[in-house]
Amino acid sequence: MSEVPRAETFVFLDLEATGLPNVDPEIAEISLFAVHRSSLENAERDEAGTPMLPRVLDKLTLCMCPERPFTSKASEITGLSSEGLAQCRKAGFDEAVVRTLQAFLSRQEGPICLVAHNGFDYDFPLLCTELQRLGAHLPQDTTCLDTLPALRGLDRAHSHGTRAQGCKGYSLGSLFRRYFQAEPSAAHSAEGDVHTLLMVFLHRAAELLTWADEQARSWAHIQPMYTPPDSPSLED
Repeated sequence: MSEVPRAETFVFLDLEATGLPNVDPEIAEISLFAVHRSSLENAERDEAGTPMLPRVLDKLTLCMCPERPFTSKASEITGLSSEGLAQCRKAGFDEAVVRTLQAFLSRQEGPICLVAHNGFDYDFPLLCTELQRLGAHLPQDTTCLDTLPALRGLDRAHSHGTRAQGCKGYSLGSLFRRYFQAEPSAAHSAEGDVHTLLMVFLHRAAELLTWADEQARSWAHIQPMYTPPDSPSLED
């Protein structure tokens, strides 16, 4: 039996940040697509049988100007820069972002499962760091699903451990190309990557929903990527 509650809403998440974990990055862009479980269980398909985005879909995308500088590689990949964000007068990941995020999540039927690709190693710990810095919290029954180990695990189970699965790439782009024989759009923008993630999930929705029910982790078990400097706590 799973120790976490069965999620009713899945919130697909992607972050763009100033660099990799070794530079203690900060979030520069966040995007979330909220989809009710019923839309994932009964996904519509086009004439070719390709899954279509659910019609009922809540989106939130925010850009913010981090205090830490971007690494040159992160700026090259994401197209974001401190100068560009500052020129557009974007504030950092602050109390207003937290309240917007909490308001967005409060509109969804709970329990909520956050879904990210490579989420356990990057998106979830980094989001945890930013929230901890502000003394903020997500709903207590929030859970997390990382599609990277989930899809690897599903393929391993299907292949009974044969070596063939090791030849397959599991980057988000590789999965999208394998499932849809097309290039993902707007790669390395937060919203573009969430769109790609949701399409990949829809392709194997039944399996991934079962995986989430059995193996999703509690958000309470996510550890911050690094210890943020002391900051004033956000008032509840």
